[in-house]
Parts: sequence; C-alpha cells; structure tokens
Amino acid sequence: MSQDTEMQDTNMQDTDMKPAEIICDVRGAAGVVLLDRPKALNALNLPMVRELARALAAWENDPQVERVVVMSTSEKAFCAGGDIRTLHDLGRAGRHDEMLAFWGEEYVLNAHIKRYPKPYVALIDGIVMGGGVGISLHGSHRIAGDRYLFAMPEVGIGFFPDVGATHALPRLPDAAGIYLALTGDRVGAADALAFGLATHTVPSARMAELADALTRREALDDILAGFTHDPGVPKLTAERQTIAECFGASTLPEILGRLDVAAAAGSTFAGKLCQTLAVKSPTSVAIAFEQMRRGAGMDFAEAMRTEFRIVSRVARGHDFYEGVRAVVIDKDHAPQWRPATIDALDPSAIEAYFAPLGAAELALES
Repeated sequence: MSQDTEMQDTNMQDTDMKPAEIICDVRGAAGVVLLDRPKALNALNLPMVRELARALAAWENDPQVERVVVMSTSEKAFCAGGDIRTLHDLGRAGRHDEMLAFWGEEYVLNAHIKRYPKPYVALIDGIVMGGGVGISLHGSHRIAGDRYLFAMPEVGIGFFPDVGATHALPRLPDAAGIYLALTGDRVGAADALAFGLATHTVPSARMAELADALTRREALDDILAGFTHDPGVPKLTAERQTIAECFGASTLPEILGRLDVAAAAGSTFAGKLCQTLAVKSPTSVAIAFEQMRRGAGMDFAEAMRTEFRIVSRVARGHDFYEGVRAVVIDKDHAPQWRPATIDALDPSAIEAYFAPLGAAELALES
C-alpha cells in the first residue's frame, strides 16, 4: 500500500461522530484527548475537529488542567490525515461549502494549538500524516515513539501540504521541510528528532506509562526526562548534504536540475527523488514549493489564511479529484494530471492559488 493510500483510504462516507471516535476528559493534572477511530487510522472528520476545539477552549482557563495530552488507541497510527474520501465526494457533488467548512474549522483549530498557553503534549507512536500533523506538530511537546512515521504526502493526490505546513516546514534545518513537502517522503523518529519535528523520543513500550505519568502534578520536564532515550543515528544522516544542496535552491526548476546533476554524479538517493517527483501532481509540487518560499516569511496566522486561499481553489480544480480517484478509489495509481508536466505549468495559474479571497478569507482570532 502506498503512503498516499495508507494516509487517505478511509472509505468513510459517514461524518457522524460515533461516541468513541474522540474522547476528551480531565485526568488528574491533564486534559486528555484520546483518538479512537482505528479502522480509519484516526482520520479526522468535522465532529472530531469540533470536539477537540471545544475541549481546548474549556481547558484553557481551567486551573485543574496543567497540560493537554493527545494520544491514540491505535498502535498503527496517531492520526493518518483527514477524511479525504468524504471530502472528495462532497466536492464531486458540488457541495464545496461543506468541504471548506471542514478545512476552515480544522485550520482555526491548528492556529489555536499553535498559540495554546499551556503545554500541549502529543504522544505520537505510529503514522502521523496530514491532519494528524496539524494536531501535533504545532504543540509545545511532540513525543515520538519507535513506531513514529511522519509524512506530508499530499502532492501525490493532487493536494498540498496544509494544516500549518506553510509555516512549520520552511523553518526546518537544511531545507528538510522543502524536501518533505515536495516529495512526501516518510521519516522515522530519529530523523524527526534531528529535524525538529519531534522534541523528544520515548520507547514505544513505555508510552502508556508516560501517558499515566503526565496526569500527575509534577513538573513536565522532570517527567519527560525520566522517559526519553536516544533513538540512534538518523537514517538520513548521509543524505542531509544532498537535501540541503538540492532543496535549498531558489526556484523549482533549479531544485529539479540539482537533483538531476546529483543523480548523474552517482547519488542513488537523488535518483529516487527524481523518480518520486516525476509522478506527483505538477500543480501540487509547484504550489508546495511556492508555499515553502513564501511561508518562511509568514507568521502562523498569515500561513493559515494562505492555506485556506489555496484549498478554496483546489476544491474547485481538477488534480485533487483525479488524485483521490487514482490512489484511493480506483487504486490504479495512474492519475492524469492537468497539466501533465512541470514544464507545462503556467506561473500565473500557480500565483492565482495564493490570491486573497476578500470576504471569504479565513477568520482567525488575533
């Protein structure tokens, strides 16, 4: 199963939240959020977004709650994205307002997490992609278990790395965020720690014990110090220079050119990335690059407004529906992108995704 399928193939048509899909309650010193939609790899739907937003608002000024702890009941996934199949079907039915309601409320939630005044601790031991990144990466503490697997593979389904990636990824060292945004590649716990995606690493076998400890009224740093360990040498250590040199280029054609040169010089890693980029949506890759270029100079609120501008156009475009069809529905993995190549892209068409929406702009609290 491809990473895009694994992230998005929920086949969940019903957005009505079952009681156990997300559980938010206070346990000791912690407001605990339990993601419990394992058959869908905890893919977020609108009721889940709303319940988490409600809980965070309630706990923000609750003196009993010292910290928020977000975790999953699944050993396979923390949260593998949004419920893309449902969103696809809404768009195909012309119900774009309902699609945008999900993304709008999700982005407002991401912004709330980013500015949350209390420690926000995500225990991530499994797949974390798309929407799962949005409810973990912007918190103060990201704890990676042995099974941690991060990716933002949206360019493979004609979408784009959203949920705050516009702000977060350009700020990773050595152009790592640009590499992750354009390729959708996966990284494990050791690389996540090295890149700054994770703040701590903890053995999977001790995650339940840590979750229990976090409900005690003890200093957070002291609790974490008793559980963290060295995850070993990051797998991408030998490739960091290639990533920095290639993805640090100032234009998308220059990135592709540097990868070609590195591949011709014998870099197997660069060669694989050339093949990877060749099958992604050209429009999505170009949008993702422009996000990274612009996002480096944006604050978080501006980044979220930018993403809502983009998604408002993607929802009425072609490649998202074609990508979901090819990867999630028909599973032929043979999308017919429009345009079919990066060389055929019209720069003004990419620019249009970033244009202001006027009265339809995303409303965020200051």
